[in-house]
Order: sequence, then C-alpha cells, then structure tokens
Amino acid sequence: MAEINPFEMAQKQLDECAEILKLDPDVAAALREPMREVHVSLPVRMDDGTIRTFRGFRVQYNDARGPTKGGIRFHPDETIDTVRALAAWMTWKCALVDIPLGGSKGGIICNTKEMSPGELERLSRAYIDKVWQFIGPEQDVPAPDVYTNPQIMAWMMDEYSKIRGKNQFGVITGKPLNLGGSAGRGDATARGGIYTTREAGQTLGIDLNGATAAVQGYGNAGFFGHKLGATLLGLQIVAVSDSKGGAYNPKGFYHDDLAAWKQETGSVWVMNRESSVSFLAGEKNRTHYRAYCILDCIGMEHLTNLLIQVV
Repeated sequence: MAEINPFEMAQKQLDECAEILKLDPDVAAALREPMREVHVSLPVRMDDGTIRTFRGFRVQYNDARGPTKGGIRFHPDETIDTVRALAAWMTWKCALVDIPLGGSKGGIICNTKEMSPGELERLSRAYIDKVWQFIGPEQDVPAPDVYTNPQIMAWMMDEYSKIRGKNQFGVITGKPLNLGGSAGRGDATARGGIYTTREAGQTLGIDLNGATAAVQGYGNAGFFGHKLGATLLGLQIVAVSDSKGGAYNPKGFYHDDLAAWKQETGSVWVMNRESSVSFLAGEKNRTHYRAYCILDCIGMEHLTNLLIQVV
C-alpha cells in the first residue's frame, strides 16, 4: 500500500475546490505551493556532553489575509510534506471563518519522550535562533502543536525577546497564563472537536447522550476530548489508545482516573488489568465493540475533522 503524502492530499483538495468554484487557474496555481519555506539544522548539546543535530522546518503558506499563524510540532516522524499540508489547511481554515490571518506550520524531527527538560529547552531556543528573522507579531505567530506545550512556548518567547532586546509576548500563543496566555487555550482544540461532534450528531439524528465512544490519541486533545465529550455530550468513553497501545472497558473510563494512570505509567495501555481488554500498539485489535463515535486526536489536527460513525 502506497504511503499517503499529506501535501499531495491538500493539493488535491484544493484542485477539487478550485474546479467547483471555477477559480482563476493562475490563482489556483499560486495557492498550490507555499509562499516560503525555512529548513534549519539545529546542533544541540545533550546532557551527556555530545552534540546532536536536529532538523527543523517552518512553512509560511500564504499571508494574503494577514500574518501567518500555526503551531510547532515536535515528532520523530515529522516530514516537510506534513508541515506543508498543515500550513495549507491553516490558511484555508482562517479564511473560511474570516480571521485576518494566513496559515503556517513548523516542526522539528525529535522524540520528546527520550529528551530531558534541559535538552528540550536548548532545542526550543535553538529553533528560535534560526527562524527569528521570519516570525513576529506582524509576520508569523507560532503556537503549540503535537508534543509541544506552554513551557516550550515560554522558552521560545523568551529566546525571541532576548534577540529583539525587549519582551515580545505577542510573538507566540499558547504560553503560560502568567506570560499572557489565554485561559481557554488548554481545551480549545478538543472543545472545537466536541462541538463538531455535537452538530454532526444532530445532523445524522444520533442521540449522543449515553452513546459509546473511542478516543484515539490521549495527549492534551485526547484528554480534553474525553472530558468534554463526557460532561457536555454524555458520551461514554469505552476505548482509548495512544502511541504505546490501548485499552477497552465496556463500563467506560473516567477521564481523571485515566489521566492519572497515564501520568504514572506513561501510557493508557492496560488501564485496568481486571476489567479491560487491552492490545499492544502494532497488533491487531482482538476486541470487537460497538462505538458510535470515534474521537481521533492523533496529530495533524484530526480532532477538528471529527467523524461520527458506527464500527
């Protein structure tokens, strides 16, 4: 099976929309490619004294509507085509909801689970050292994404401010609250997905109160998707998974218990050895269950493209 190229997918989507809209071919051609790409090499001193060089990207897709906006991803399987696609989708999303911003996205190929806080800080600051000329409140505003968080945004904001010689709180979003972060940022991605789920349920005539659901990916978006799905929609989350595996419990999982278990063990796998049926990542799921709602929270902002389906 051929591997899916996310940027080719984004271009195909654009081509289909351009045909429907009868868009000027010259405009469509310009929109098929990013406005600017920055590729950087990031030498970082590791805790053992060695120097490791990481690869990073920043793609600014289009700024016709205003400064570009988009997250920074830390992932071992990051690719430039993923970053290009996400920057394009950010462009379309901002335009569709009439926000005066363009789209961008950034990424670094790294495994945060194998790095210490000190190594992550040095990597975060090294990234800003290489891209600071291309970002800013009126040029391009980064944000958190996969495996980045408010602390990483704080380091990046601080590094940019040091270079500019003054505090620049507006250079980045998703910061801690005491640095000008937004109170609703923590659950914003999940909340948007849950609202989408609610509207889809109404359109399809599905009563979500008491319906069973599965959460794929249990990071920030997955946790809040679970919490908000249960509290706002009455969903019963019976299956969960993350990069290491998953678990199924026909009685459902409580979000705080599951979060505590993952904090303790590093995974949602085998959350309850007595009452759950579990499977290892990469193995065939040996458990068959009926779920009305799949909350897909695995990277690439899938939560904003939530589907309701029966499996």
